[in-house]
Amino acid sequence: MAIKLKSTRDAASDQGLKLLVHGPTGAGKTSLAATMPGKQIILSAEAGLLPLRHLDIAVIEVKSIDDVREAYQFIASKDGEQFESVTLDSVTEIAEVVLAAEKQKTKDPRQAYGELIMQMTTLLRAFRDLPRRHVYMSCQQTRDKDEQSGAMLYGPSMPGAKLAQSLPYLFDEVFALRVERDAEGALKRVLQTSRDGAYEAKDRSGCLDQFESPDLAAVIQKISGSSKAKAA
Repeated sequence: MAIKLKSTRDAASDQGLKLLVHGPTGAGKTSLAATMPGKQIILSAEAGLLPLRHLDIAVIEVKSIDDVREAYQFIASKDGEQFESVTLDSVTEIAEVVLAAEKQKTKDPRQAYGELIMQMTTLLRAFRDLPRRHVYMSCQQTRDKDEQSGAMLYGPSMPGAKLAQSLPYLFDEVFALRVERDAEGALKRVLQTSRDGAYEAKDRSGCLDQFESPDLAAVIQKISGSSKAKAA
């Protein structure tokens, strides 16, 4: 086998950026898809595309794991190369569909959750590893109480604790979409990019501020631009 060497400087440009964003219901995770760069396509597992009705974005509605696999085959094909950005809205809902199907196949809940983890991990890695494409996956948010401190902890929500815990490890960029009030009392949406005592988030690029505007194209440009500047 011939060894082909690559540079870490080319990693972002070759693969595109893969982002996971979790947030509460109504925070605007679906609307965030509209900020992805270039021509895009949305895989929608939720009946929540109303916020994007004023736009003309290609959509594939997915109601089963087979629908998602078929959509992946299309996006990974020659015809799918026209799309620079891909959105999965939401991976939580897709996981719920997978779990419901597995529960119908077996009476053993452990087996159903085991199949859920295997199928979702395989699926998420496939989309994460799409070359030359930016991929945004939205995720519902869970709120748990830390037994020691009593503080509320916010992170990605998935059926099954093991799947929820492993999800952030699949991505370099994990953001929390927050809705807060500014100094004047007006509601403001922000992306938190690094972990604190309450929110699960991370930015492995090291290029982002702790809080960024909810504009994924700008975030991607900031990371890509910083990578190019370092290379120069």
